[in-house]
Amino acid sequence: MASNPSYEQSKQVAEASRETDWTKPSFGKELFLGNFRLDLIHPQPELDPAAVEKGEAFLDRLRTFLTERVDPRQIEREAKIPQDVVQGLKDLGALGMKIPVEHGGLGLSQVYYNKALAMAGTWHSAISVLLSAHQSIGLPEPLRLFGSEAQKREWLPKLATDSISAFLLTEPDVGSDPARMSTTAVPTEDGTGYRINGRKLWATNGVVADVVVVMAVVPRSEGHKGGITAFLCPYDRPGITVEHRNQFMGLKGIENSVTRFDDVFVPNEDVIGGEGKGLRIALTTLNTGRLSLPAICLAMAKYSLKIAREWSTERQQWGQPIGRHDPIAQKLAWLAGTAFGLEAMLDVSSRLADDKRNDIRIEAALAKLYGSELGWTAVDEMVQVRGGRGFETAESLAQRGEKPVPAEQMLRDMRINRIFEGSTEIMHLLIAREAVDQHLQVAGDVLLAGTGLAGKAKAAAKAGAFYARWFPTLTTGAGQRPGSFAEFGDLARHLRYAERHSRKLARSTFYAMGRYQARLEREGRLLGRIVDIGAELYGIACACVYAQTVAREDPDRRQSVVELADLFCGQARRRADRLFAELWANDDDAQYRIAQDVLASRYDWFEQDVLDPAGNGPMMPAPAPPAGPQVGDPVAAAAPREEATVAQ
Repeated sequence: MASNPSYEQSKQVAEASRETDWTKPSFGKELFLGNFRLDLIHPQPELDPAAVEKGEAFLDRLRTFLTERVDPRQIEREAKIPQDVVQGLKDLGALGMKIPVEHGGLGLSQVYYNKALAMAGTWHSAISVLLSAHQSIGLPEPLRLFGSEAQKREWLPKLATDSISAFLLTEPDVGSDPARMSTTAVPTEDGTGYRINGRKLWATNGVVADVVVVMAVVPRSEGHKGGITAFLCPYDRPGITVEHRNQFMGLKGIENSVTRFDDVFVPNEDVIGGEGKGLRIALTTLNTGRLSLPAICLAMAKYSLKIAREWSTERQQWGQPIGRHDPIAQKLAWLAGTAFGLEAMLDVSSRLADDKRNDIRIEAALAKLYGSELGWTAVDEMVQVRGGRGFETAESLAQRGEKPVPAEQMLRDMRINRIFEGSTEIMHLLIAREAVDQHLQVAGDVLLAGTGLAGKAKAAAKAGAFYARWFPTLTTGAGQRPGSFAEFGDLARHLRYAERHSRKLARSTFYAMGRYQARLEREGRLLGRIVDIGAELYGIACACVYAQTVAREDPDRRQSVVELADLFCGQARRRADRLFAELWANDDDAQYRIAQDVLASRYDWFEQDVLDPAGNGPMMPAPAPPAGPQVGDPVAAAAPREEATVAQ
C-alpha cells in the first residue's frame, strides 16, 4: 500500500504537537482504545454568564454591521473586501476576538469566537477567512502560547485593533512535507539576528498583512541547534515582496499571496518560542485553531438547510411542493440531521476547549474532518434541491427578479475546506497517529528492533504484554460498565451503540495490528476508515450530550432537539456500520496495484483522445533544492509530513 512517513518520524511529530501538559484526559483517545468515557464530555461545562453576555453583545454588533454596511455581492463581483469593511471590522474589535482583554482584545470564549466566524461566513466566506487566518493560525495565537512577554506587550494590542497578520509556511514545492523546506534563516556573523531567504505560497492575508509569522530553516552550526523556526516579521521590512495575489474558484475576496524574502534581516528578539521550535508552534496552534473551520462548515450546512427548506416549500411540481416528493424529503431530513450533528460536535469540542481540563487534539481534529466532509455534502445536496437555480449565480438571479440565493458560490467556497488546514487524507493520518498511537508504537517497536532475533523477541514480548492486559477488556467488557444511559431517555440506545462499537473499533484495530503488524502505518485507506468510524461514534456521543444540554438550557425545545438528535444518530450509525464492513471487504489492494500501473504509464493509451488546453509538459517547475537538513538528519525526522497546507 501507499508509503507514509516512517513510524519514528510520525512519533516525533506527535510529540511535537502535544501541549506542555499532554497527560490531560481525552475522550477521543479513550474512544479509539475502546473506553467509552462519556464522563469526560457529560455533563457539558456550563457557559460562564459573563462570557455569554459579552459574546451575545458582540454578535449583535457584528450582525448589525454585516447587514447594514456590507454588500456580499459586491465582494463577489470585485473579488475583494472593500477597505471600509475591513476598517469597520477593526473598529468593532473583530481582529481581537480571541486576544485577551489585558492585551487589548475582546477575550471571547471559543464558543462565541466560533459563533462570530459562522455568522460572518454566512454573509460572505471571505470575511470569516480574513478573521480566522488572522486569529486562529496567524500571529496572535502563536504569540499567546509561545511569545515572550515583550513580544506580547508590543504586538498583541496592535493585532487586536489594527494590524492584520498571516502565517507563512507552505512553499511552491512544500505542502505536506516541510522537511523539504527551502526557505532559510541564516544567523548573521555578528550574532544579532538572521537573514531570511525563500519564497512562500498560499499565505492567506499575505497581500494585506501588516505582520506575519514566517517559518524558515536555521542551518545547524556551532551555537545553533538549527531546525524549523518561527519568526515574527513586520511586512514592511526591506527585502519582502508580494509577487502575486492568488485567485481561486471560491473565496473570491481573500488576499492570498506568493511572498518572496530576499535577505530579510530579523533580529533575535523576533524569534518565537526559540530556535527549532517552529514545528511545535505550528501544530500546537492548530489544536484549537482547527475549531474555526468546522464552525464555518456548520454555518454553511445550516444555511443550506434553510435554503432547501424554503425552496422545497415554495416550489411546486406535479401539484404539490417538491418537499412532499420522497427524493427531496429524504434530502431535507438528511440536511436537518447533519446540521444538528455538526452543531453538537462543534459545541461539545468548543466547550471542552474553553474548559481547558481535557486534551482536545483529537476532538478538534475530528470536528475539522467531519465538518469539512459532511459540510461539503450538505451544500452539494442543497444545490441539487435548488436544481438549475442552484447553478445560477446570485447576481444573475437578482437581475431577473428572483431572490439572490448564493448557492453556487457556497459550493465553490466550501470545496476548499476538505483541503486546507489539513486535507482529509492528511487528517486521517494525523488522527490515526494520535488516536491509535499505542498500536502504532507496538508496530514501530517491532520495526525498529532490527533483524536480530533477540531484538525481535523482546519487541514481541512487549507487544504481547500490552495486548494481554488490554484485549480482554474489549471482548468481555472486563473493567467496564456496559451502561444503560437511562438518563438520556430515547437517546440511550444510541449511546449504548456507541459504547459497544467503540470496543468493536478497538478490536478491529487489534486485528489490523495482527494482520499488518509493522506495515499498519502504510495502510492509509484502512486507517482512514478506522478514523471515520471514530468520528461517527464521537458524533453520536456529542449529539446525545448536546441534546441534553439544549433541553436543560431551553426546556421548550426538549422534544424537538431529541428528535433531531435521534435522526442524526440513526444516520451516523448506518455510516459506521458500512465503514465497519468495508474494513475487511474492499478493493484497496487491487486499486493500489492498478494505481502503480497508471503511474508507470501502462494505460496511457486510454488518454490519447484528450485535448489538454493546459498543454504538455511538467505540472510544476523544477523544485528548488531543500535548504534545511536532509533525510536521516534528526531535524528532518521531526518535520510534519502529515500537516498539509497547515496554514492555508
